[in-house]
Order: sequence, then C-alpha cells, then structure tokens
Amino acid sequence: LCKGGCSVKVVPYNTTASAVLYDRPDGVVLSGGPGDPKENTYQIEQVKALLGKVPVFGIGLGHQLAALATGASTYKLPYGHRGGNQPVRDLKGIRTYITSQNHGYAVDGETVKEGEVRFVNLNDKTCEGVDYPALKAFTVQFDPDTAGDKDSAFLVYKSLAL
Repeated sequence: LCKGGCSVKVVPYNTTASAVLYDRPDGVVLSGGPGDPKENTYQIEQVKALLGKVPVFGIGLGHQLAALATGASTYKLPYGHRGGNQPVRDLKGIRTYITSQNHGYAVDGETVKEGEVRFVNLNDKTCEGVDYPALKAFTVQFDPDTAGDKDSAFLVYKSLAL
C-alpha cells in the first residue's frame, strides 16, 4: 500500500470502529491472524460498525471476520490450507491464481447472503473471497501479495477505491 502512495496507519486489535472512523480513512484493511474467528466477538462488532461507512479490505482472518459481521458462518477445515500452492479461481474472470495460505478455518460460502463469493479454492471448493459491493468491501482468504504475480495484488488492493 505504501508503494502505491497510500499513507498507512496501523492500529491495535482492540481499536474501536468509532476511533477508526474519527481519523476519516480512505479505506480500512483487516489483517490476518490466528485462531478461531468466532472467538473474536469484539472485533466482529467493530467490523460490523465499519462496513458500509468506509471501504474495507479483509485478508485471512479479516476475510472471516467480515463474513461473520455480515451474518455468514465459518467452520474448521479438516486439514487446513498450508503452503504456497493453493489454486484459487476468480469466478468473475478467467484467471486461476496459485496462492500462499496458512489457515485452518474457512467461510461457509453457502451462508454468504450480503455479498457474493468471488474466489473459490479449486482443491476443496471452499470460499476464498467475497465481494460486498453494497458495503464497499472486498475480502480474500489467501495472501494477495504472494499470489505469484503483481496482477493479483493489484486486483485486491484496487478494491480500496470502491
């Protein structure tokens, strides 16, 4: 983001949505992290308060928290997605990306109602990304900056301009 000319401010996990909005950001990035996303009840409430007020881009755990904030559900994967060889299909295009991932939970794509599933893992058909146009949000499960080419990172980061 910095290389793209953005000014970036990092805030702690327990920052309130109102404190984030007070700074009038052009966009908010929800970063990755460990563990069961359902245990992050405080953060889910903060994400819910941000959605629709400022463009939001979620990666990894951020993808899962946005899904939970919009009423979708998550579940523990039997084996998890590990390594730099996870094929992910863009359902709005003709591209498949070989992505880097390290997570044990997934968004249940069947429960996504407020957004539209955008990316799917080709190995197990799990949800790898969701577009939320009405909320000016976009999320991905994989690491967009390590998806094998600069186009995939651009695709993800340009969503902040929604």
